[in-house]
Amino acid sequence: MPPAHTGASTTVAASTLPFPAPPLPTPEGLSPGRPGYRRMSLALFAAGLATFTLLYSTQALLPAISDGFGVTAGQASWTVSAATGALALFVLPLSALSERFGRTRMMTWSMVTAVVLGLLVPFAPNLEWLVVLRAVQGAAIAGVPASAMAYLAEEVKPKALVGAIGLFVAGNAIGGMSGRLVTGWAAQAWGWRGGLLTVGVMSLLCAVAFLVLLPRARFFRPASLNPRAVGRTVAGHLRDPLLLRLYGIGALFMTVFGAVYTVIGYRLVEEPFSLGQGVIGSVFLVYLVGTVSSAAAGQLVARTGRRGALYLAVTTTAAGLLLSLSDALPSILAGLVLITAGFFAGHAVASSAVSRTAKTGRAQASALYQSAYYLGSSAGGTLGALAYHWAGWGATVGIALLAVAGVVSITLYGSHAARAERRSPHLAAAAR
Repeated sequence: MPPAHTGASTTVAASTLPFPAPPLPTPEGLSPGRPGYRRMSLALFAAGLATFTLLYSTQALLPAISDGFGVTAGQASWTVSAATGALALFVLPLSALSERFGRTRMMTWSMVTAVVLGLLVPFAPNLEWLVVLRAVQGAAIAGVPASAMAYLAEEVKPKALVGAIGLFVAGNAIGGMSGRLVTGWAAQAWGWRGGLLTVGVMSLLCAVAFLVLLPRARFFRPASLNPRAVGRTVAGHLRDPLLLRLYGIGALFMTVFGAVYTVIGYRLVEEPFSLGQGVIGSVFLVYLVGTVSSAAAGQLVARTGRRGALYLAVTTTAAGLLLSLSDALPSILAGLVLITAGFFAGHAVASSAVSRTAKTGRAQASALYQSAYYLGSSAGGTLGALAYHWAGWGATVGIALLAVAGVVSITLYGSHAARAERRSPHLAAAAR
């Protein structure tokens, strides 16, 4: 495999910064219509497909895994939570390595490792080994999300950034959908192990497309590895009130999503629905709504502002949760459509705001967002499964609605802080 290009810039970084300053906006940056933008979009779309197909490959199969190993929903849910939890833990250190070795190189090695593990996961002899392999796979995947966000922030024109990130998130949505869809039908034909093996082969093809298509990075500037500097950068981000609010929003949105999609298979396989594994996998076609809402996030922000877009996203999500309480299958599906649209719109808005807010250490800022995001996924999946085991779907929806209320509270506080800033310019730093 040829080494990935890092495309280091010849511009000298300011010596006072722990990491090189972000590149200044330049007419050479990628934007729609310029050479390389389409290849970049397709490459990162393929990366999103591969990584999210692998990351959530067991989620649609949880009822079959429970039957195969004779375990409860809560125990089987660890095959998802272990992967997302490991991703949350490793995304920050791997993003620091990307500052030294390059975004494209980090994404390349992460994808290759995750795909190899994806071809081994189907052969796990018991639940314990399956969880361990999934955790290692999640750690490997961690190199992709934060590196991809930083790559986009460096290589894409600022005005096109929200749209570019929306396309990457759309790839995530397609990956999440196709992984669950393919595993569902493959598992119905060949068992859950055959479903996982099919996903591994699909991800291998996507990884090859990524390696072939991704343009050389032109504005990346490597930095020396300095743990203390990384610590100072991370501490600075954690002291930024706006970034903290965005991290909380990402975590809470993903708590909703993790709870709903970890448990929905168990609900649909039982009475009064009794759906087959393939049909349950097909339910995840509603992820297509996520590709539309995430790609449209840039236009939504332009029309309503960031907080207006977040209010619309949480309202849509809450309406979907309430609609899903019905015992009528069409109402449940409509609820999933609304939940998915609201979640992906909110995620695209929050993640792009992180990239725009961080002026230094963008990889670390994105990594902290990803850590919060996937910790929310792990918490949502585990709590949602435990709530379902305890009191059914209504309890799972209750957990999700609490998370929605948290997003509303954070966004309201942000609106209040913005008004205070306009009234009192001297309080601007504190009110951010």
